[in-house]
Amino acid sequence: MKHSATLSEARARAWWPLPEPTLTYFPNARFVPSDRDLDARGQQVARGRIGREGVVVPDATGGFGHLPVLLDRCFALLRPALTRHHPDGSGAVLVDATVGAGGHAEQFLTELPGLRLIGVDRDPTALDIVRARLSRFADRLTLVQTRYDGIDAALAESGYGPTESVDGLLFDLGVSSMQLDRTERGFSYAKDAPLDMRMDPTSGLTAAEILNSYDVNALTDILRRYGEERLARRIASHIVRRRERTPFTSTGELVEVIYQAVPAPARRTGGHPAKRTFQALRIAVNGELDALRGALPAALDAMAVDGRMVVLAYQSLEDRIVKRVFAEATTSSSPSGLPVELPGHAPQFASLTRGAERAGDTEVRQNPRSTAVRLRAVQRVQPKPAASRKGGS
Repeated sequence: MKHSATLSEARARAWWPLPEPTLTYFPNARFVPSDRDLDARGQQVARGRIGREGVVVPDATGGFGHLPVLLDRCFALLRPALTRHHPDGSGAVLVDATVGAGGHAEQFLTELPGLRLIGVDRDPTALDIVRARLSRFADRLTLVQTRYDGIDAALAESGYGPTESVDGLLFDLGVSSMQLDRTERGFSYAKDAPLDMRMDPTSGLTAAEILNSYDVNALTDILRRYGEERLARRIASHIVRRRERTPFTSTGELVEVIYQAVPAPARRTGGHPAKRTFQALRIAVNGELDALRGALPAALDAMAVDGRMVVLAYQSLEDRIVKRVFAEATTSSSPSGLPVELPGHAPQFASLTRGAERAGDTEVRQNPRSTAVRLRAVQRVQPKPAASRKGGS
């Protein structure tokens, strides 16, 4: 039978247990890559990594299923700021604002044995993993559970002030493979699971609550704004009609509705038809863009003179925010046309990258999830004017 053959063929292409709803409506579904990590089955395969075709290959992630994107470039950009006090990083502080599984953090702590690192993540599971992975650095590592727009609180908890107190900051944005691979979290459209999508599973609305309570206009706005979904109104209308019969509880149910809403020609191009809807819901559930807008100014404030910040973004909405904030920070506030720079109006920051940097061909081949990355970096070159400091007059 054609349907059975399709199911068999789809399972042959995937090493994870695909649910019936997904196979029924998207028989060509494959593993859903995260924004930033390579295959994350390292926790399940003790000493190997599952390749793209299901072949076990040597694990380059230390068994934690996380291959950091642009690791060498991040280290090269941040190292001058972290070694300006001492070559081994003594006296320097790095804030990893999205510590995740600790791939970037491990490199910095290993290469700079005097460095102190503050790791921030909203996901308690991620913090448990990185705490175990980096236990040998416990005397130089502080982990704080908060969203990255809680940098001020994380610094205070670690004994640092909110202004010009750290030497480096790193943001590796996006959802990680650890979160996608925990089926109960509901991030993936290739696995039938509860519609949760919270990065911090103890707080906030779930995706199911949004789908079951927001009106069609609010749902359309979420899908259009956060997913850039051109069929937002159509999908939202199908969602509202479907929930009138029975509330949404699983990702498979949502995949089914999206299949019904998206015309057949549109399903054949542009990747998985559920991709943009799932992205939009995840961003809405976690307030990701609002958090980023709040985090970047606080991070800039926290940088000491000659300190540096690197941001890795994986989708256009995030990168636009980073680009705008960095452009403002590196631009003079003197009125245009003046022959001289007005005192106190020179930019406090300078760009370290020309536009956004991309992963090279070699890294993309080794780590397909680096394809979408956009890296931007800045350095503080001027102190913050005393009158504009927090607590200043």
